[in-house]
Amino acid sequence: MTKKSVVIDYGIGNVFSVMQALKRNDCEARLTNDTQEILNADRVILPGVGAFGRAAEKLRTMGLDDVIHSYIEQERPFMGICVGMQLLMEKGLEFGEHEGLGLFNGTVEKIDAKDSSGAALPVPVIGWNSLKKPSDARWNHTALSGVPDDAAFYFVHSYSARPSDADDICATASVGNTDVVAAIQKDNILGVQFHPERSADHGIGMISTFLNS
Repeated sequence: MTKKSVVIDYGIGNVFSVMQALKRNDCEARLTNDTQEILNADRVILPGVGAFGRAAEKLRTMGLDDVIHSYIEQERPFMGICVGMQLLMEKGLEFGEHEGLGLFNGTVEKIDAKDSSGAALPVPVIGWNSLKKPSDARWNHTALSGVPDDAAFYFVHSYSARPSDADDICATASVGNTDVVAAIQKDNILGVQFHPERSADHGIGMISTFLNS
């Protein structure tokens, strides 16, 4: 049976690139904000770009925050991308304090990184960066399991997740002398700060693993 995949449409996110990446994986996903379509899906992706507060407000206004919680309670795979990952946290501290979905304990805060001389690095962080795996086997139970050690992914962000529980972190990326959270995982929920849909073959492969896991 073909798995039904949904990309949540809430007016925030680079959905064209996400939909194209899914198409490259022979997945005819639905772009929708319909409650029943989301709840009946086998895989759900929450994209996002821009400011945390505006994205969180859009989800709440459209009632999609409750829909996402209900979907996740069904224990089916869910992935947040970029701001869609950040929204999984309790709070975002971008232009004030804003409530997130609270699926992970912790906050989203501005990146505070320095170079080897101690000088502050500018944000946003834009470009390709490799992922650093944790020392244990957490990576192996995620959609990142097939990613080679030298794989690079595309990042565009000024803020990053800071989970309260270090066990929720399944990948980081180096920004200057600072390790920034690049991916989080808990139960059936995966969040990635980078854009797999813009990360060439490694990103397409990661999406394929998510769709078929």
